[in-house]
Amino acid sequence: MTDAPSDTPSDDPIRHDDDGRNGVFFIERDGRRVAELTYAREGEAAIVDHTWVDPQLRGGKAARRLVEAVVQWARAEHLRIVPTCSYVRVVLARTAEYADVR
Repeated sequence: MTDAPSDTPSDDPIRHDDDGRNGVFFIERDGRRVAELTYAREGEAAIVDHTWVDPQLRGGKAARRLVEAVVQWARAEHLRIVPTCSYVRVVLARTAEYADVR
């Protein structure tokens, strides 16, 4: 039997660390980071530069949930998202509800 993580989105809270200039949204399991999205603040923008998900969780909802979290945060902070991460760029472009933060 393996201890492979399963994709159970409701069991995994998204945490957020921000030092005022750089930040990360992430999911941890058993003290181990299994997904993250990083950004840098520049003026009125959040430059989202990286998304990573544990290989055993890829194809699930973890990355999409991280994008939703950064969108909600950007709205609350009145920031625009500038995605340099290709995954985030595609999700923002394909999701009409995110037009207000592009």
